[in-house]
Amino acid sequence: MTDMTIRPLLALAVSLALSTPPALAAEPLPDEVPEGTVLRVGDPVTQKALEISGLIDELTFTVEWANLSGGPQTSEAFRAHALDVASVAEIPSIHATWNDLPVRNIAYRERLDPVAHPIYRFGITPKLGGTIKSLGDFKGHRIAYSPGQAQGALVLRTLEAAGLGRDDVTLVELPSTGDVYPVALAAGQVDIAPLGSTNIARYIDQYGDDGATLIAHGLRDDPSHLWAPQWVLDDPAKAAAAAQYVKLWARATEWINDHPEQFIQGYYVKDQNLSYEDGKALVEQTGTQVIPASWDEVIARHTHTIALVAEATGNEPFDAEKIFDRRFERIAAEALSRGSSAIKKEELIQ
Repeated sequence: MTDMTIRPLLALAVSLALSTPPALAAEPLPDEVPEGTVLRVGDPVTQKALEISGLIDELTFTVEWANLSGGPQTSEAFRAHALDVASVAEIPSIHATWNDLPVRNIAYRERLDPVAHPIYRFGITPKLGGTIKSLGDFKGHRIAYSPGQAQGALVLRTLEAAGLGRDDVTLVELPSTGDVYPVALAAGQVDIAPLGSTNIARYIDQYGDDGATLIAHGLRDDPSHLWAPQWVLDDPAKAAAAAQYVKLWARATEWINDHPEQFIQGYYVKDQNLSYEDGKALVEQTGTQVIPASWDEVIARHTHTIALVAEATGNEPFDAEKIFDRRFERIAAEALSRGSSAIKKEELIQ
């Protein structure tokens, strides 16, 4: 993508942020959760952290846990009115808005050093024998692309950072589930694909001897949210329960930061059936997670992402303020203990 393309997108993001009128103020969140309130939550990582740490005992309402997370599954559950709150990355709330599903983000966290601790790295097919060594070398190659998911937005941001446009590459639409991307790379179906989680190390373990390599993108790829349908947040009882859950979500984030060994054993080994080595690698890959008390910077970044994805998909851009419920903005950060590892210390963040 050329500078001439990037500048209008940046200008559009800024324009939207400045010109879109603020939404009407919602009713203040109730201070207490009414007796008998039930909240249906899809957030397996936090669920396990709360159980291992004992924080789960502090819930004053009933939680019905669903083994669901991520955009596609939780969006479907929202539409069926089978889920109230869930854990996702940056993109789901954007696409839900374009698909007439009214949702709001109610909590946000990121990584202390996102460039040193990326969620994704680009895998390069063994068939190219390590000839792709920089983002600029992506030109002319086939890239696995999953529109509507975080990996798809990362591909677009990477092209932007490299000064490339979509016409400079071939985007191959593939679902980013399971081992689809590593298999496609190994088979030569695509040349480049964003790999995450255990697929990063396993890809090199399996295909490194054949010439497979990894490329770092050097971008922030770490937004993590709790989100909820608007109708849940319009229900005073469920909104109050969601606020209490956000507080414990923040404290679970703090606990994971401070108890890596217990989390590796209790979640990755016992719950996810991964080896200790895989669990340790994932904890090290994540690094320290932090929770900002202000969403101003977050919303500005999201507005730019919306403009970028809108340009690629033909959708109408909008101000990201629309998909954040500011009533929840400070709840998570204020639930952390003084000096917490999860407090975003602005002087430490680039």
